[in-house]
Amino acid sequence: MARDAIRITKLTSTALPRILVNTTGLAAATGEPAVSGAVWKLEARDRDLDSNVIAIPPGGAIDAHAGPDLDVLIHVLGGSGTLTGERGILRLEPGVLAWLPRRSMRQLSAGPDGLRYLTVHRRRQALVLDPGSVGH
Repeated sequence: MARDAIRITKLTSTALPRILVNTTGLAAATGEPAVSGAVWKLEARDRDLDSNVIAIPPGGAIDAHAGPDLDVLIHVLGGSGTLTGERGILRLEPGVLAWLPRRSMRQLSAGPDGLRYLTVHRRRQALVLDPGSVGH
């Protein structure tokens, strides 16, 4: 008597590793004068990390400010610039990996070719407002 084969497979319950972007192309676009801000961001839903690629146009800057309440790593992809903190100025160039401790003061300035860098930090939870508590 022949029996039909039953195939049992395991379904994954977690996200699978995957390539998100090739940063070579993002770095190649360094220096576009009209491009500023996040040019790529991590869109995966279930994650503990956030990541962005930030573009600063030639001669542009991100004004001095205290960072968020979390550590941030930046990895320079293209261009050049400076990171000014409480203890001085650090030179930024492709390949540099810098640590910005939580709440540290920082200002980023792009050189003549602009600056592009990847940020990685713990994901911040979205602010959820309870409509019943507003105005009470």
